[in-house]
Amino acid sequence: MSETPAAPRLAESIAEVEDALLSRWPETRLEPSLDRIRAFTELLGEPQHAYRVVHLTGTNGKTSTSRMVDALLRALDLRTGRFTSPHLETINERISVDGEPLDDEAFVRAFNDVAPYTHLVDEDQPHPLSFFETVVGMAYAAFADAPVDVAVVEVGMGGGWDATNVVEADVAVVLPISVDHAKYLGATPEAIAQEKAGIIKAGSVAVSAAQEPEVEAVLAARAAEVGASLVREGVDFGVVSRTPAVGGQILSIEGLRGRYDDLFLPLYGAHQAQNAAVALASVEALVGGAEPLDAELVAAAFAEVTSPARLEIVRRSPTVVLDAAHNPHGARASAEALEDSFTFDPLIGVLGVMADKDVEGLLVALEPVLAHVVATQNSSDRSMSAAALGEAAIEVFGEERVTVVPRLLDAIEAAATLAEAGESVSASIGAGAVLVTGSVVTAGEARTLLTAGRRKDLS
Repeated sequence: MSETPAAPRLAESIAEVEDALLSRWPETRLEPSLDRIRAFTELLGEPQHAYRVVHLTGTNGKTSTSRMVDALLRALDLRTGRFTSPHLETINERISVDGEPLDDEAFVRAFNDVAPYTHLVDEDQPHPLSFFETVVGMAYAAFADAPVDVAVVEVGMGGGWDATNVVEADVAVVLPISVDHAKYLGATPEAIAQEKAGIIKAGSVAVSAAQEPEVEAVLAARAAEVGASLVREGVDFGVVSRTPAVGGQILSIEGLRGRYDDLFLPLYGAHQAQNAAVALASVEALVGGAEPLDAELVAAAFAEVTSPARLEIVRRSPTVVLDAAHNPHGARASAEALEDSFTFDPLIGVLGVMADKDVEGLLVALEPVLAHVVATQNSSDRSMSAAALGEAAIEVFGEERVTVVPRLLDAIEAAATLAEAGESVSASIGAGAVLVTGSVVTAGEARTLLTAGRRKDLS
């Protein structure tokens, strides 16, 4: 690092770090440029070039796949850093080393290490560093400091001009692309693919999930343009078979180097099986060589994977499932997984969504699997009001299948009552359940309310 400039007062607690970060541009305010993050990482001594990188983009599945890649790399005795966003419950989750989020002390230290340089960038650039750019700089510096062998980095939004994209990734992972964040990324999958393809760099391996033909064409053109090699799900690797099982599913995956059978993945749904195939191919691409990975290590890594709030069961009697789906593509995958893996009857939905999302598309995707919807809202100022969501839900579900309960905890309790009442007329005794979904924020706030005995006033 270069000589430290005169420093502002350093943070002494995680709360002070959050206050400092939240005083910056929020993640929802974007100015598409890498100028600030490049200036920042330059002052930090280019920490993002101190390790190998697996960089992930796509509309859905980034966090689950990142966690799988991380687990596989650690099984191979590589030290990992993982950067994901947004966080579910605490800001620490965004920066992990060796599979564990930084604790409060380490997170404060990571902030204080870079804080003096933030002000130099602010003074020198037309716009100040944003919340997201600052956390990216913290992560890259913390990974170099650890030091890690490989950083697993999830883009915040898009690809080409996302702040994470100052890395030169060894492996660029493109998960399924559909329309989300249309205001910023474009209104068609093809337009969005143009932006997301920006993470594919010269000499890298691009690993693509199955895509629409127009998206695949964009990715192939980008790989050819920069001199990257492209491997594709369904052509070079993929899921051979999957069988739902208690607590998850059993997979056979054809990787780039060989076939891996009888893998237990403790996550639900075909989309998670596909994420597992992409993760495995990504790690094979990073490691290189012609030999398959050690089958026992692969099996052990997948068996340990967790992905909070991705069809996560957090309570029984009645069962409460959390899912972070927040767009139609994600909601369809979750609905299919629920039908595939569970026999909940009735399933009551608790929905809290952001006002800028395709709310109708989300509701339509969930309608076949939900007996009733409790419309609520989360604490974000971007949240659609419970009343407005209720009106939208009535258009899709009909008035008799919609209840409006603005406070999240009350909404969950109302849904639990409906699930238990519905069991008495259901064919399946004791099979009623609650699904809390619609937003990462909604799922995260519900998780805080329902786990570890914690309670938080979200009114």
